[in-house]
Amino acid sequence: MTAKLTADSLTLFRGERCLFENLSFALNPGELLLLEGCNGSGKTSLIRAIAGLIELETGEIYWDEQPVRRQRQVFNNELVWMAHRVGFKADLSLVENLRFESALRRDSRHDLDDILTRLNINRLKRLPVRSLSAGQQRRVALARMLMSAATLWMMDEPVTNLDREGRSLVMTLVSEHLARGGMVIMAAHQDIQIDFPVHTIQLQ
Repeated sequence: MTAKLTADSLTLFRGERCLFENLSFALNPGELLLLEGCNGSGKTSLIRAIAGLIELETGEIYWDEQPVRRQRQVFNNELVWMAHRVGFKADLSLVENLRFESALRRDSRHDLDDILTRLNINRLKRLPVRSLSAGQQRRVALARMLMSAATLWMMDEPVTNLDREGRSLVMTLVSEHLARGGMVIMAAHQDIQIDFPVHTIQLQ
């Protein structure tokens, strides 16, 4: 059976340094692709390349057996990205940021209050994002993912700036997404404990 997301012979350079070469992987619904490696090893660059933000030297990425470059909008509608930097408008409130981004998506969930309550940030929803702590902003980024109906979650160091409770919540949310048939690509320094199939790519 052909995987939902596949990559064939990916190669990427940063300057004269080769971050990865002839890299291939396959990912199916209910599976997590874990990217491991030290800072600067290329984890974020690989995520950005999959999302189409960096051009690869060689290789092809496929979604439903079709090259992503030929169906970029279709693929983009199927993914949501939790970047290392949350990327919100600092002077807008938590709710204003989330509603703005939700309006840009074709499919999104509208039970925002329920999502914010579960993430324990409902009391903060009228505050400007700039007034939130780094950990609270990470929770807002999680809310953005939960509002999306995207199949593919791309998470770059998702537990950074989160306490133990927050880290546990991230893995619970990831598990629930995988149980629904979702897919996750995650860059992480920490060991990931999860009861779903995990494919690991070790970047040097």
